[in-house]
Parts: sequence; C-alpha cells; structure tokens
Amino acid sequence: MSNLDMTEAIRMLAGDRGISVDSLLQVLVEALATAYKKRQGAAEEVIVGINPENMDITFTAYDVDDDGNWINERDDTPKKDELGRIAAQTFRQVMSQRIREVERDRKFEEYANREGDIVSGIVQKTDTKYTLLDLGRVEALLPQAEQVQGEVREPNARLKAYIVEVRKTPKGPQIVVSRTHPGLIKRLFELEVPEIADGVVEIKACSREPGQRTKIAVWSNDHNVDPVGACVGARGGRVRMVVTELRGEKVDIIPFSDDTRDFISKAMSPAKVTEVRLSEDGTQADVIVPDFQLSLAIGKMGVNANLAARLTGVRLDVKSETQAAEEAAGGYVAPVTESAPAANYAEGEWVTNETTGAMEWHAADGSVVSQEQWASASETGETAPNESEA
Repeated sequence: MSNLDMTEAIRMLAGDRGISVDSLLQVLVEALATAYKKRQGAAEEVIVGINPENMDITFTAYDVDDDGNWINERDDTPKKDELGRIAAQTFRQVMSQRIREVERDRKFEEYANREGDIVSGIVQKTDTKYTLLDLGRVEALLPQAEQVQGEVREPNARLKAYIVEVRKTPKGPQIVVSRTHPGLIKRLFELEVPEIADGVVEIKACSREPGQRTKIAVWSNDHNVDPVGACVGARGGRVRMVVTELRGEKVDIIPFSDDTRDFISKAMSPAKVTEVRLSEDGTQADVIVPDFQLSLAIGKMGVNANLAARLTGVRLDVKSETQAAEEAAGGYVAPVTESAPAANYAEGEWVTNETTGAMEWHAADGSVVSQEQWASASETGETAPNESEA
C-alpha cells in the first residue's frame, strides 16, 4: 500500500464512519504498534510516528531495563515492503475493532451532555418491556415505566421523547428516553413558541398527569408580550401542535403570579374560585368554590386539584361554599342547588377548542358553553347559556 493509497483510505474511512482524520490516525498509530510487537525480534517498546502530510511512518524502538526505564533509543522502521504488509494486516485485523471503539466513544460523547434534551425517533420495536426508537446513528430505549398508558406506538411512527439518562456500555451508549417526564412538555413548547426559546417567556412551573392533563405556569419578561397568548398561538395553533404530539393530552396554560393566593386561584382553572384561605406558613390552603363547580375543581379522579397543588407547591383542600359555611357555622347548611348557575350543565368536561384554543364546557346534554359565558353566569347566579342560545 503506497502512502498515497493509505492517505486516501484514511480519508475515505473517516468520512464513511463519521470519525475525524486525527482520531483515525491515532487508531492507526496504536494498531501499528500492536502489529510491530508481533514481529520476530521486535523491541520491548516502540513509539510509532505518522506524518499526516505525506503518511511517512517511523518506528522508534526502546529496550527496558530492570527499573522499567526505556533505554537504547533507535530507529527500527521496517523496510517499505514489510511496512506495507504490516499496514495491510493491521487494517484487516486490528483497526476494525479500534474503529468500533472510537465510534462508540464518539456516540457516547455526542449524547452524554444531552440529558434533558428532546429527540425525535422512529418506532422500531415494541413489546411489554420497552419500545426501541431509531434516532439515526443510535437507538434509544423507551422503558414501560416511561410510557404513557394507553398510548399507541405503531411501527415506523415518529415520536418525540425526552432524554432522561445516557449510559456507557460495552456495546455503545444506551440512551433512555421518556414520554411521561414533565420536561417533555417544556421542550415541546420551546420548539413551538419562539418567545420561550428566546427567553422572553418562561415556563415557571409544570405539573403533569401523563395522557390526561398538564398544567404549565408561564411568565413574560416583557410586559408587551402576553405569555398565555404566546403559548396558545394564533387560533390555538401552537398549543395544538403540542397537544397533537401528546396524542390529545389536555394542556392548561396558566399565567404565573408571585401572589400565592392568586396563583392558586388561577391554577384551579377551568374552575372558578370564590376564595383561597392560605395558612400562615404558606404550605396549605383551603380553596372555596361554588357548589356546582366542586366536581369540576376536583376533576376526574382528583386530577385537576392534584395538578394545581403540584403546580403551586401548596397542599390544597378543595371545598364547596356550602361545606365551608357548614364548617364555619359548626353545623349543617343546606346546599343551594336549585338556583346554582349552570345546574343543568353540571355533568360534562372542559375541552380546548382546536380552532380558537379557548376552553369550552361540553355538557352531558350536548350543549357547549364558553368560558366567558360560564363565568358571567356564575357571577349573576343564572343558568349558563349554551352556545346555540348565545
């Protein structure tokens, strides 16, 4: 193999494997040293030098004395024909293994500092224990514990996931990703909302019940920028992209407030809060809501109240106005149900309008009530109108 041929081979191999020429030359130095020591009459130690300009190779040999010192330095570069045989043998037997090691190290270094980042991959394999995602040059492991219950992962479907850990193994980096981590929500909004990526809008807090509902508290560092509007986008386009990636998981965007009572009140959305009674140490609060909104405030299986508590960092006890009055009076107070606003619409759920991004109450009887109409009815004590009457 001529020097020109070796130079071209190194360059082509580096490009094919995605490894720098310098890294590949270091691999070649180590491999040639290993091959040299297999020669008959080889010195105990050798230093291989390679001139990257012309690929001239030199072998500087040393003996080792009883104290471990290298002595008797001399040039022991093989003749050109012998060197060619050594080089060819090295490429076949040694370099392939070392190249694989360099590739594994490079891939690990590429992803080692990306914990907390988001990646996009194609579903390759799914079983009861994990889902395998193809990220291109590496694969990522999505364990069952990090999967959203009930989420369908079709083969060849593309998924975004959050990197929670990168492990170094003999077979290369093992990248563990998650679809349930709250960090996934933050990263998805960074992708869709330029104001968040630029630091103008911040996500101050995030709480999530994967597959059901997420609440995020947002804050603007620019008084001219509405943080909630920036996240929702024109006609709800930005939040809709996030909801689509989350396979329909509902997302509540709450304006952050330094006032804990105000923050708790907003975090209970879509329920309307009458009063927040905060403890002196600020760790617990009684949240008072109209009787007809108690189930809405608590949410299905307590999801809304739990998310609000996690978002604010305060333990919340949600009570109806009747319950609060009964506790204050020390006796029974009959709940006011007949005149309760929206009594006819107490059964249903809040849904995000895909076109406008606004919250709407979809009652069990099929009627739809906007958030503004609901709030207006709550203030006047009237039955909330449906949209067909508006």
